[in-house]
Amino acid sequence: MKKSKILLGTVIVAIIGLITIAADHIDAPSTTGTSADITDFYAFQGEDTDNLVFVASVQGLLSPTATGTASFDENVLVEFNIDTNGDNVEDLVIQAIPRDGKMYFFGPVGPSSTGKNSSISTMSSITGEVAITPYGNTAITATNSAGMKMFAGPRDDPFFMDFARYTDIVVNGTETSFRTEGQDTFAGSNVLSIVVEVPKSMVGTSGTINTWVEAKVKQ
Repeated sequence: MKKSKILLGTVIVAIIGLITIAADHIDAPSTTGTSADITDFYAFQGEDTDNLVFVASVQGLLSPTATGTASFDENVLVEFNIDTNGDNVEDLVIQAIPRDGKMYFFGPVGPSSTGKNSSISTMSSITGEVAITPYGNTAITATNSAGMKMFAGPRDDPFFMDFARYTDIVVNGTETSFRTEGQDTFAGSNVLSIVVEVPKSMVGTSGTINTWVEAKVKQ
C-alpha cells in the first residue's frame, strides 16, 4: 500500500506542478513479483488545474520482452483511497478492475466498507471504462460523462533511482555520496499503469486530502 498527501483548492493552484510520489520496486516477499505488486503511486494536479490525477503502477521491472505478454490480473482490484477529513480512513474510493481487455472504473464513491476488504461498487452512478492499450501501441484514453479521463496499459517505468549506489551508501557503507551523474537502475524496464484524472469537485475543493492505493486480490 502506498500513501501520499496532497493539497486542494487555492493552495495547490499556487504551486502548479506539485507531485506526490510513493514508490517501492521491492515489496514484501508475499507480494513482490506478483500481479498485485504495486511499484509506484503518483498523485498530482492535472494540466487542467481543476483536476487531480491519480496513477498506480503494478508489476514492475518488466523487460520489453515480458511486457508484450504481461497483463492486468482480473482477480486484482486496484483501489485509490481518498481521505477528506484527516482521520486516515477512506471517505471515497476509485476502483479499477480489468475484464476482457478493458479496465472498468467505479467512483469516486463512498466505500461499502473500509480497511482491507472491499466490494466492487458496481451500483455507483459514476462509472467509466477504457480499452487496455496493448504494448507498443498509441495510448488509448477515454472520458466519461462526469469528466473523468482514464487510461490503462504498459508504460516505461517513470521512477528514476540509482539503486546500486543507494545500496553501496545505505546498506553496505562502501560509498559516502551519490555519483555526480546518477545511473537509472530501472531504465529499460516497464510497468502496467492505471491512470485516472478526476475533477477536484468530485473529491473536495479545499484543505488537504490523504490518498493511498491498494491492490486487493479476490478471495
